Amino acid sequence: MLRTEPPLSLPGDPIAAIATPVGVGALAIVRISGEGVHALADQVFRKVHGEGALSGSSGYTAHFGRLYDGDDLVDEVVALVFRAPHSSTAEDMVEFTCHGGPVVVMKVLQLLLDNGCRLAEPGEFTRRAFLNGRIDLLQAEAIGEMIHARSESAYRTAVSQMKGALSEKLDALREQLLRSCALLELELDFSEEEVEFQSREELSLQMETLQGEVGRLVDSYRHGRLLTEGVATVIAGRPNAGKSTLLNILLGQERAIVSHMPGTTRDYIEECFIYDKTMFRLTDTAGLRETGEEIEHEGIRRSRVKMAEADLILYLFDIGSDQLEEEISDIRALHASHPDARFIAVANKIDRVPEAEKLMENVRDDSGAEVIGISALEGKGIEHLKERMGALVKSLDKLHEASVLVTSLRHYEALRNAADALQNAKELIDASSETELIAFELRAALDYVGEITGKVVNEEILNTIFSQFCIGK
Repeated sequence: MLRTEPPLSLPGDPIAAIATPVGVGALAIVRISGEGVHALADQVFRKVHGEGALSGSSGYTAHFGRLYDGDDLVDEVVALVFRAPHSSTAEDMVEFTCHGGPVVVMKVLQLLLDNGCRLAEPGEFTRRAFLNGRIDLLQAEAIGEMIHARSESAYRTAVSQMKGALSEKLDALREQLLRSCALLELELDFSEEEVEFQSREELSLQMETLQGEVGRLVDSYRHGRLLTEGVATVIAGRPNAGKSTLLNILLGQERAIVSHMPGTTRDYIEECFIYDKTMFRLTDTAGLRETGEEIEHEGIRRSRVKMAEADLILYLFDIGSDQLEEEISDIRALHASHPDARFIAVANKIDRVPEAEKLMENVRDDSGAEVIGISALEGKGIEHLKERMGALVKSLDKLHEASVLVTSLRHYEALRNAADALQNAKELIDASSETELIAFELRAALDYVGEITGKVVNEEILNTIFSQFCIGK
């Protein structure tokens, strides 16, 4: 167990953490950052070849040597030296690459803690990079999103934000707001002389332009969320339609229990699979039917909740069912009641029905839904279904390449608030309201935009963001 002192959280005090996953491996990295870490490293590190201390070494240099606890050898390591401000934290840093056994890594970490470091808090290295001005808050969040990316699309979106694409857009918006705020504040200073440093007509037009730019960012959140969180895809249908079989086929593994007994699935099962760079979050739901059985009834209620939250609904039905007319009625109703979700009616068991194509055409005409035929048992038509699922979101890649995307709920809510403030400001301008009221709304919009990149710092927001990072990052 590590022996640590309570965190003092002093600016620049030396911190230490393991930067690689805990477990057995060839190598691991333990990093330290803060004031005096080079001298601190000299207390425990001795070069194998050559003379001189790490504190006298140039930045961006590697040194092979050994770590000692007094006279006891701890491990042979490579020490990488970084000097402020040219490091990931913009502070002096040293990274020790040691052998990757769990005991070895913990020994190295404990050695550094015993010699003046404290254990880093979650995300503290990245937090220091933000506080020291190397990156803005949005870029810091993008680092976390890149680490947790589960698809190539999510990774590329995070990389774009880490490079500063969205930050540049928001900084440009903020500069325009700052200029207008400054002019209005100047008017307030000369209120007795009743002068306008920016005509109200010009200011109203500027509000329209800013509203359009903020609105486009707000609208991009739906697409950005799909890329980062995955497409919420619900497999729905009546009991025994083959939903669990379809889930297993799409996943490529036996995840759900398959049974000929109706009502086997009592609660939803959620798993992810990636197709053509896009992640789909599949949910196998309880069969939709009237039932007096309490547990199954609750499962059906949860199924309907999941459908209400879905981006894509796959309604699976038996094309050879003697209740096909009732199925068509259900498809029509569900399709109409979920206008915000993409909807595909999936006709199962086409291998058993010779007139399946004709029946599918009837379903298509009567329900207005897209219909795709498959045989879940034989795997027939599954690739075509995947292609159609991918086609429904393939425009996202083009959108991703053409513009910046908002992927965080925090950013989305701040932009929504900024849009509301801009709308209020425009209404006040058009109503020839007092300058002070207009300036108040513009300052609010300015603060909301600034919250995203960290120009306006909220300690509670910082704690929430960085607490989600792993220790060592």
